[in-house]
Amino acid sequence: MTQQQNKLLFNKSFWPLTILVVLLVSFFVYAVKIDVRFFPLIVILQIITLGILLYFRSYFENEMTSIKLKKEEYLEQINLFSAEIEKENNAQRSLFERVEAYSKLKSLAEKLSLCATCAQAAEILGQRTDELFGQHDTTTLLYLFHVKTGDFGLAFAMKAGSKVEIRSKKGDTFDHWIIKNLKPLLVENTKNDFRFDATKSFSQKEERLCLSLIAVPLFVGNKALGILRVDSPSEHHFTTDDLRFLSRIADLGAVAMESAQLYEHVQDLAMKDSLTGLYLRRHLMDRMNEELSRQLRRKKELSFLMMDLDYFKKYNDRFGHIAGDLVLKKLSEILVKHFQHPGNIICRYGGEEFALMLPDCSKEEALKRAEDFRQEVEGTDISLRREKTHITISIGVASFPSDAQIKEELIHKADQALYQAKRQGRNQVC
Repeated sequence: MTQQQNKLLFNKSFWPLTILVVLLVSFFVYAVKIDVRFFPLIVILQIITLGILLYFRSYFENEMTSIKLKKEEYLEQINLFSAEIEKENNAQRSLFERVEAYSKLKSLAEKLSLCATCAQAAEILGQRTDELFGQHDTTTLLYLFHVKTGDFGLAFAMKAGSKVEIRSKKGDTFDHWIIKNLKPLLVENTKNDFRFDATKSFSQKEERLCLSLIAVPLFVGNKALGILRVDSPSEHHFTTDDLRFLSRIADLGAVAMESAQLYEHVQDLAMKDSLTGLYLRRHLMDRMNEELSRQLRRKKELSFLMMDLDYFKKYNDRFGHIAGDLVLKKLSEILVKHFQHPGNIICRYGGEEFALMLPDCSKEEALKRAEDFRQEVEGTDISLRREKTHITISIGVASFPSDAQIKEELIHKADQALYQAKRQGRNQVC
């Protein structure tokens, strides 16, 4: 009961009680001083006073009960209003979180749309996922299928903004489950999830602790591209909302990866020969300008090789053009095997002619490597229409800056050396 309510009840009962008390005191004094016959009257008045007091007591109790009930009613209404306000606040917070989440997805989509290669798309997707689930103990993993071989392997791993080393490059039980079922996966506790055997879930070499995880497949249509996964060393770290949000990220990432693969394929078609898989002449010319400038700044040497299949027309006339294509493909394989090295450019120059650019390679070294390659080609058996045969090549070598100072001159010098090898009987290096 509040102070104001107590004061109101006090004012209602004060004056009647005061009058009764004054009358009792007056009759008592009169009876003692003047006439004792007033004592019965005093007793009657006391009985009346007692009745009045009992009435007021009952009245007060009823009033207090009524006030208590009203107080409880008011408190209930306050609680209802508080719950309603809390509900509205939660809805507002949820709306803000969704707006923020979609804003982050919009930013991710914009960055992914600028990626021209699968490597760039994988890097952006992994980094942004790590930021969005950026607790200090979570690890972001991205597994991809190789475009050409189809091999499944780890492409990206990050924890708290720093790249980490993961020993299981081919994934674990959870990743293989996703590959098999192509469904999102939420594991709240890896030790007691009935779908997986805890003793086989992780490799014995893997020291990283993983007690909960979310993972989703990356696929476009019916084509699987990989798996995006976030795991934690804590149990019950992720919720279904986290899995749903990761699925949205994976959808954006899958579209970006598919676009990057298509772009790279188009680039390969523009830069590489469809028969041999080697670079075309245009790409070699573009790279030579850059590489010659770099070698000039570094004061290093660069060697250029021109080579031609000897008597290739006879193979076409004797075995047919399909057999001729097989010869070109076989020679390309030997070229790649012999000269494949970072920085080297192997090119199909045209027809049965090939060209190589070897940075940081002196002319003496280039001549030696060309001779080794010539001997390897000469000793290789090629079966054409069930008949074993051999091919030979002529090679011309020129070096920058000893033989030429500019690109056109370097190519001309190598071409001259090639024709010299042909004039001297073919199957040799000049």
